Amino acid sequence: MGKLLRFGPTILWLFTGLPLQAHAQTTINSLSLNPAWLTLIHYQPNTFGSGFTSQADDPAFFISRQGKTSPKAELNATLEAIQQPGEGNRHARCRFPARDTWLREQLELSKSPISCPDYEAWTDTLNTESITLVFAASYLNSPSSMFGHTFLRLDPPQEDEQTSLLLANTISYAADAPEQDNELLFIYQGVFGGYPGTTTVQPYYEKIRLYSDIEHRDLWEYELNLTKQEVDSMLAHAWEIQGRNFDYFFFDENCAYRLLALIDAARPGTELLEQVTTHAIPSDTVRWAVDKDLVANVHYRPSTATSVAYSLSNLPRDHQGLAAAIANGDIAPNNERVQSLAPKKKANLLDATYDYVRYRSEADDWPTDIAAPLSHALLLERSKIDGVAPPKLPPEPRVRDDQGHDTFRVSLSAGQLAHREFTQLTFRPAYHDVLDPPAGYRSGAQLQFFRLDARLYRDNDELQLEQLTGLEIRSLSPRNAFFSPLSWQVGFGGRRTDNGNKRVFAPYLEGGAGGSWSLGQQTQAFAIATADLEIDDDLRRGYDAAPGADIGLLHQNNYFSFSGGVKTKAWIVSSQHRQDQLYARANWHIGREFSLFAEFTREDHYDRYQSTWQAGLHAYF
Repeated sequence: MGKLLRFGPTILWLFTGLPLQAHAQTTINSLSLNPAWLTLIHYQPNTFGSGFTSQADDPAFFISRQGKTSPKAELNATLEAIQQPGEGNRHARCRFPARDTWLREQLELSKSPISCPDYEAWTDTLNTESITLVFAASYLNSPSSMFGHTFLRLDPPQEDEQTSLLLANTISYAADAPEQDNELLFIYQGVFGGYPGTTTVQPYYEKIRLYSDIEHRDLWEYELNLTKQEVDSMLAHAWEIQGRNFDYFFFDENCAYRLLALIDAARPGTELLEQVTTHAIPSDTVRWAVDKDLVANVHYRPSTATSVAYSLSNLPRDHQGLAAAIANGDIAPNNERVQSLAPKKKANLLDATYDYVRYRSEADDWPTDIAAPLSHALLLERSKIDGVAPPKLPPEPRVRDDQGHDTFRVSLSAGQLAHREFTQLTFRPAYHDVLDPPAGYRSGAQLQFFRLDARLYRDNDELQLEQLTGLEIRSLSPRNAFFSPLSWQVGFGGRRTDNGNKRVFAPYLEGGAGGSWSLGQQTQAFAIATADLEIDDDLRRGYDAAPGADIGLLHQNNYFSFSGGVKTKAWIVSSQHRQDQLYARANWHIGREFSLFAEFTREDHYDRYQSTWQAGLHAYF
């Protein structure tokens, strides 16, 4: 009887305590693999083998030493830390408020208040009621912005119509690159993760000045339909990652990717990150947010350049000449040619010219001693005209950037090179060329990455890699009396080339610059001076170089796109000969999912004339 009394409590604990511990351990194991927890710590499944690895690269982001690779260890360490007594900025509940809130809800822990001075001051300053996802359109002249850029605007309560969103704060993620790094180094480091990426908070007006006023980029504002609790969850997680290092990768772990993670943290189950495969292009990520019914309203904010160009384009052609003459200082704003105009036409002329002068003084750093007196003179003349409204803002484009064609393209075609028939398959992960459906993309802009063209020749069943495009950028921007942008192109990769005896696959680097001129609303002519470099052991000196030219026409509309012209090159190193080509390419667009295409070239190379044609189908995913 005495033994039973001694061992009775032990036996009772075995029957009751062990199952409870086992249940608790099962709960911890389950929570550590919960998608919401994996999202909060930015875990991703390992590419090879089992397990997870966090994309966070800052040791301060983890509580456990094994937190980088162990969701369970990090959860246990976090659970222990948030239950420690005390308070203040260094307490785990203050450092990781999103984790703390989620774990207490899942485990039904006490939600006793805690003092977190820095976090409370931060949230009070932000004063956020709703969140807006902002998309800045692509800007080819900056490597970091070729695909566009996204960030979040933290909107305060809209107490009345006078509440200015310009003073709202924003959350953005970007590569922390040294200012002295040139564009080529930025591309290299960005592609291979050479820069840390950091999350920062800035006022919205600073973003507008950078993107809209300086870089000439339209802004699209997508108001998210998050609840107040979801907004608070996003801010709590933003606090956790603010200033923490996540290695930046240009194609996938970029600005858009990190914002998707914030939205997933705010609304668990959204799984926006699941949409990302090989790359995360900002316009695609906006499209995914729309498809997930996260967007309540959309607002268009045209750039300063778009607004100025619209005002000038609405002037009659002879008035455009007057505006250019005034801006260039050829005539004064009170010139008799201006004074003779009817009040409304004169007001429109003065308004458009003033806006253009202000734009040039901001964007192109016109000297103050020129821009200021001219602006004052324009305002003085405009003040003499009453009853004429200022110019209207440009209308919203019929197709938003997120409503354009999908960026992944697969193409299948049949063709003939000289007398050899072939079937060609092309894969292009990103992004757009000038003959793709233009709606939602910048006119005359082309940006392609990692495009692969493979051909199967039918006469001998030979499979050949025709071209591998690492990068191809082309920007054709029409010039006029007010704007004189440079049209340019650059590309590198590998391609089939004729060395006089056979077609060999050679690495290449090409570039060019020139001008483009509008021939109508949808057509432009261009002339580009080019330079090519090819490197291969089958070339006589191992490499060859060629200056040249590309002169042609480009037409783009929502149903049909066409490009045609002539190219000429003079190879001057391994072989002294000319390579001349006549080309024509056309796409017929079938909605945003498909395009039929046809291409023809007639080439004179090594005094041999040969023609290539092909026709097929593009499919966009």
